Amino acid sequence: MGFHTFANTYDWGRVAPYRKTAQAAPGGMIDLSVGSPVDATPATVRRALADSADAPDAHGYPKAEGSARLRRAIVDWFRNVRGVDCERMGADFVPTVGSKEAVALMASLLHLEPGDVVVQPRISYPTYEIGTQLAGAAVCKVANVADVDSWRSIPGVKAIWVNSPSNPTGQVLSAGQLRGIVEAARSIGAVVLSDECYALLTWSEDAEGGDGAVPASCILEPAVCGGTARGVLALYSLSKQSNMAGYRTAFIAGDPELIGPMKLYRKQIGQIIPGPVQAAMAVALEDGRSVGIQRGLYRRRFETLVNGLRAAGYDARVPQGALYVWVRAKSGDCWQDMAELARIGIVSSPGEFYGDPTRLRFSVTADDATLAEAARRLEA
Repeated sequence: MGFHTFANTYDWGRVAPYRKTAQAAPGGMIDLSVGSPVDATPATVRRALADSADAPDAHGYPKAEGSARLRRAIVDWFRNVRGVDCERMGADFVPTVGSKEAVALMASLLHLEPGDVVVQPRISYPTYEIGTQLAGAAVCKVANVADVDSWRSIPGVKAIWVNSPSNPTGQVLSAGQLRGIVEAARSIGAVVLSDECYALLTWSEDAEGGDGAVPASCILEPAVCGGTARGVLALYSLSKQSNMAGYRTAFIAGDPELIGPMKLYRKQIGQIIPGPVQAAMAVALEDGRSVGIQRGLYRRRFETLVNGLRAAGYDARVPQGALYVWVRAKSGDCWQDMAELARIGIVSSPGEFYGDPTRLRFSVTADDATLAEAARRLEA
């Protein structure tokens, strides 16, 4: 069938003029747009990568389904960090070359086609829509996927995207809300696709210690999915929690009847994580201490950025989760606010990319000094 065409406003080339203006500002540009990690990858991970440089699956072919070490690390991570016994429920896994390709290919891997419908949040990561379009299926955007009555009766619904914590809003769904989504999807024979890449980056004051120590609920928790992975897939990435965006390390977990064919496809097309990177990925999943340190850095940076944005007149607050401050544009138009911010050297993401042209998204993936300077400029 091949890829279908897609149409989306998600084009970073549209931000280039604002970057050019920001670069000319006194002190230069402060880029708070894309959200690419800036901190060092944990030393444990770097050592694992180096130590594996001459392993058999470094100079030979790695396994598409993941090495035994990596698969064990995923099982242990789910049990110890997310409270999910994947072995008991019979869940399967497949590593992916970053989570973006998994998102973009998901509708195609599920054999969706014209006439099929994929539900997603109206405000969301643009690649959900692009991936659905590539498969030729139809996109149905709803205000809140937890409001199952907004999509359950729509003919042709085959999949529902869930993103908690959300990019860009930071919203975190409760276990009860997730359970409702799973039950409704199963009642119509649809698959739940849960993007959980920010699961360990939660900031609710209700969390233990108020520092995000409690992960967001997982779609594979027994209380959510009833102890079976049927019709449920969770996607996770180490890009944010372990500063491994350049390593391209992620995985899909869940229904073995869905994941089994995905492993075969990946083997045939060579969509496989290199062996040394799989070794580094396994260590990253085992290294909870480094994740906790990184989470502490982001918590502090949120306070700096939010205070600066408030001083500039934005109704900003620390989100429930993820790595972005999502605010309403003071002018009511994201592009007009971006032009004003560019004059003081600050670049944000336009809310139009995520479905709301009246808002802006600011990332905290910048170092302490950079965010302090951003706050200073915003307060001036």
